[in-house]
Amino acid sequence: MDLDSLFHQHHAGLLRYLTRYTGDPEEAADAMQEAYLRFVERPPERRDNLRGWLVVVATNVVRDRRKKRRETAIGEGGEEKIGSGEADPLALLEQHERRRAVREILEKLSHKERTILLMREEGFLHREIAEAVGTSTKAIGILLVRALNKLAKDMGEAVEDFL
Repeated sequence: MDLDSLFHQHHAGLLRYLTRYTGDPEEAADAMQEAYLRFVERPPERRDNLRGWLVVVATNVVRDRRKKRRETAIGEGGEEKIGSGEADPLALLEQHERRRAVREILEKLSHKERTILLMREEGFLHREIAEAVGTSTKAIGILLVRALNKLAKDMGEAVEDFL
């Protein structure tokens, strides 16, 4: 598969995944670009799951960059800007706060749990997720349930704190 076809086939889903993973559209776009660059420089030997390979490479790019910067908090990226005149500023502020709360809850999950949940949300098959995170297909179901339970617990606590 050539780079142009690969890009057109997977860029939208990869960018959505990375934006959810990072919480920052610019950081997501940079990581996606780096993943495609790595495909050109060192293409994978196996070509049966290029989408999964791109997710793994891009996720590792994000993790490596964060480690280098020694940042502990996720970026404050967002599509809407308060005071843009397009929407009610109070509604935008509330939306921003909800997104920030969700990002904080996702950050509490382990890298593996967060990756599994976000890949599932993007429609990856259990087999593809298992390959991407280095576990068996059977384990994915168990890991998903555990991650969803953690997420539900933390979301419940966040709602109680919000009220």
